[in-house]
Amino acid sequence: MFDVDRYRARIGVEPPPAADLATLRRWQARHAATVPFENVEPFLGRPVDVDADAVAAKLVDQRRGGYCFEQNTLFGAALAGAGFTVTPLAARVLLGAPAGGGVSPRTHMLLRVDLEGGRWIADVGFGGHLMNAPLALDDDGEQPQAGSRLRVRRDADAYVIERVDPGPPAPLYRFTLEPQAPADFRVANWYTSTFPGALMRNHLLVERVDDRERVSLFDRRVTRRRHGEAPVESTLASAAQLEAFLRDDAGIDGDDVVGPLWERLQRL
Repeated sequence: MFDVDRYRARIGVEPPPAADLATLRRWQARHAATVPFENVEPFLGRPVDVDADAVAAKLVDQRRGGYCFEQNTLFGAALAGAGFTVTPLAARVLLGAPAGGGVSPRTHMLLRVDLEGGRWIADVGFGGHLMNAPLALDDDGEQPQAGSRLRVRRDADAYVIERVDPGPPAPLYRFTLEPQAPADFRVANWYTSTFPGALMRNHLLVERVDDRERVSLFDRRVTRRRHGEAPVESTLASAAQLEAFLRDDAGIDGDDVVGPLWERLQRL
């Protein structure tokens, strides 16, 4: 059985939890601020285990981060263990997809959470625009989100989440309400972490967001954006700077990965 108390200690929230919107909002905000998005394993060609016990051991006990299948598996198990009604869903990623590239596979995991009076999308694993608040599924207006605004737009029999600020509107991903089984995510995770052309195999992504700022790493480029301000960019110039970023900005102990990561980054 999932240990909700271990999870609560990891993200720093006090008991007792109540399966309501206030708890969902608080837990998602704390999760996004303390459990960073990162794809170290697939970038280094290492296997990614999305079994719930393995995910909890890595993200909770080892205080690491992970990507969508790990992040939302953990968050979904925590919510279910606290009494929430949670349905895992799958999405086709649209952000960064080439125009006219055809239909993309379902390579993103997200969660539907049903509360009294409404349906919500909870997603703590979308690297590139990490979300720190749930989105009302049936509200097609703009919803505030970590220094920006998002919208849930109905698209025939599906839904599209799109960023409407800052910058021009940009679709993030498209999903339906068809429930997904663990086997579906094992297949999607295998593809995402092993296919030679997959984004997660070819670029290093790290991201964390809190109520003050969003900090992200794409390969060697660091972007810091305080909410409401222009982004500030810099470039990592050494393995020592990479180690400091992982430690200070992402909360990751990088002793066993900094060397291999820096070697791979230099080859890009």
